[in-house]
Amino acid sequence: MDKITKKQTQQGKKSGDFLPPTLFNLSDFNKKKVEVRFNDEQVSNDGGLLLLKEVEQQIGLIKAMASCITDPRHQSYVEHSLETMLYQRIMQIAAGYEDANDCNELRNDGILKICAGKEKELASQPTMSRFENQSTKKELYKIAKIFVDNFMASYASQPKVIIIDCDDTEAKLYGQQELNFYNAYYDDYCYIPLHMYEGLSGKLITTILKPGRRRKSINVHNILKRLVEYLRKQWPKTVIIIRGDSHFCSKEFMDWSHNKKNIEFVTGITGNSILNKNTKTTIESAEREYKAYGKPIKRYHSFEYKADTWKHSQRVVAKVEVNSMGTNVRYIVSSIRFIRAKALYENAYCARGAAELRIKDHKTYLHSDRMSCSSFLANQLRLFMHSAAYVLIHTLQNELLKSTEFCNATMKTIQLKLIKVAARVKIMKSKVIVELPVEFYSKWVYEKLLLMFSQIRV
Repeated sequence: MDKITKKQTQQGKKSGDFLPPTLFNLSDFNKKKVEVRFNDEQVSNDGGLLLLKEVEQQIGLIKAMASCITDPRHQSYVEHSLETMLYQRIMQIAAGYEDANDCNELRNDGILKICAGKEKELASQPTMSRFENQSTKKELYKIAKIFVDNFMASYASQPKVIIIDCDDTEAKLYGQQELNFYNAYYDDYCYIPLHMYEGLSGKLITTILKPGRRRKSINVHNILKRLVEYLRKQWPKTVIIIRGDSHFCSKEFMDWSHNKKNIEFVTGITGNSILNKNTKTTIESAEREYKAYGKPIKRYHSFEYKADTWKHSQRVVAKVEVNSMGTNVRYIVSSIRFIRAKALYENAYCARGAAELRIKDHKTYLHSDRMSCSSFLANQLRLFMHSAAYVLIHTLQNELLKSTEFCNATMKTIQLKLIKVAARVKIMKSKVIVELPVEFYSKWVYEKLLLMFSQIRV
């Protein structure tokens, strides 16, 4: 490490500051020496979190989550409030720091301090880990309802129709977590988080952590029934459509929703010999046509079907595809009968693929599959915190970035081009100054959004 030169010391005395020592020398630039040193000033990598802080000020999700948790600590000794720790952790997740270990290196980050509303050092990893492990089942249930309430509050008025996209994914486990089971479908030990999104807007409704084993149809029914009844209290006239793959085909839910006004479903259903028998004519016709012309064939067939365990018959749509790869037959079951078979399958059912992209944002870019706690309940709280980060970024994207290039971007793109912006933070006695670069990629977006937020607060 080079020592501070006499000239640097004299310059420092004149300016009132001492230059920090040079750490490294890089390759010359235009015959000029390039020195690298760390500066003691508060400079953050994540200036874009200020935008998410403004979004949170409008929707109040983090504050509502904090109100659901009881603080068992003696308040005389509390240095980090529950709300402050939630802010810190969720904002870190939104910026790409998914581990509680990251708290140690980011305790003095100026932007995170502004977001958390705390001038002193933020919580360390041990403090954060203790917080994650204190929640009870009752508190977590309240937080799940907070997400549903936030979803409903995002609509200015009662919507005419909503589609509840249900899908699950695996969160692989490598330790001794509670309810860590082997799942044959994923061929691994895992949890299976259940994600629920609104299919038309992409808004997150809620997320529920489930053990590694597959859910029985009665468990699917209990979750869906409770959610639909809760939504129905606020939205009595809204058409609610449940959409999911064959794992969400629940005979209990089909029987319960029969003849209930404005409650519909369209889900996959596993093929069997009876369904194949009803589709035999369509399959044979498609195979003959492919053999005659050699071009890929796709046909649809609709019929009524009632399994022995069902109380009522339902509409089943079969999709038959014949090509060089062979014959492929898929089935869906639905209570919707006024839509043609092809439109019901392609436009209504296949659109559920968008939910997989939302799970990719949630899981791959926000790392919501990081289930490092040994306690099942602690991992559920972690899932909620990742979900809160998703809600903040999605709200920013869906409500404020509609007319920009970021309206259809992945959350990774938003992290890299909007959140990852250098910011110098100066915390003074009477005010806080945040300085952004004069030139950077998304400067025009910042100018637009900061002006918009200033108008909202007036």
